[in-house]
Amino acid sequence: MHADDILALLRNELCDIPGLVGIVLGGSRARGVATETSDIDLGLYYDSQSPLDLERLREVAARVDDEHRTDVLTDFGGWGPRINGGGWLVIQGMHVDFLYRDLREVEHSIAEGWAGRVDIAYQPGHPHGFSTAMYMSEIALCRILSDPSGEIQRLKTLTIPYPRSLQEGIVQRFFWEADFAYQIALKPAKRGDITYVEGCCFRSVACLLQVLFALNKVYWMNEKGALALASSFALAPKDLVRRVNTIFAHRSPEGESLNAALKELANLYEETRHLLKQHGLLTGA
Repeated sequence: MHADDILALLRNELCDIPGLVGIVLGGSRARGVATETSDIDLGLYYDSQSPLDLERLREVAARVDDEHRTDVLTDFGGWGPRINGGGWLVIQGMHVDFLYRDLREVEHSIAEGWAGRVDIAYQPGHPHGFSTAMYMSEIALCRILSDPSGEIQRLKTLTIPYPRSLQEGIVQRFFWEADFAYQIALKPAKRGDITYVEGCCFRSVACLLQVLFALNKVYWMNEKGALALASSFALAPKDLVRRVNTIFAHRSPEGESLNAALKELANLYEETRHLLKQHGLLTGA
């Protein structure tokens, strides 16, 4: 069964479930960069004041799932406070993710984005974390499959244009940490503490990528594919993919390999700082 056929099936199966406000296609398939093996990410939007009927949703999930599993969906909050639940189904051999989304939480996060307030929390499946701005990104980039009340489309209009306040908020939230993660890795690098140093390098690079997305007014979805996409931006350090890959490639606790990685990281930070200053997103030295 083709992905479009599965989407049509799910739209028909899900549309009458009480409390379901809207259904959207997210992830790589919504952005047009999917491969044949890409999952189908389905956002299920509900209003927490009139909650989604999970029992009915579980009945549908069990019916369409290849193994007809009855326990495939979590309760609300089953995956933490940000990605607040869902399930991993297999339909006609294709992996399909159901993702619960509370409209009120999403609308609040969009308002916070317009106010320039951005937070990030620990979240399994997101090695850098789940930023509150990602709710806004999901709405901005999704493909609406069902929206009878027009609520999803209303929220979508609030993501255009990309807010200058969100741009500034992301830079303020993440750019300092890119440098901080680099600085705290310097002494452990001398001791050959490769695990700690690599962790710091990852956080620093992830923060720089967040900043580059904001600088280019591109909504950040998640860490997967972010480096490749950032390398295509008009405003980004040159040869970004190769240089980041050298930071993480073939590291050993001996010799100069960790120091060389940190030197390259420092160079990327400085080049990003220069771009931010050029475009009025950074003041001072």
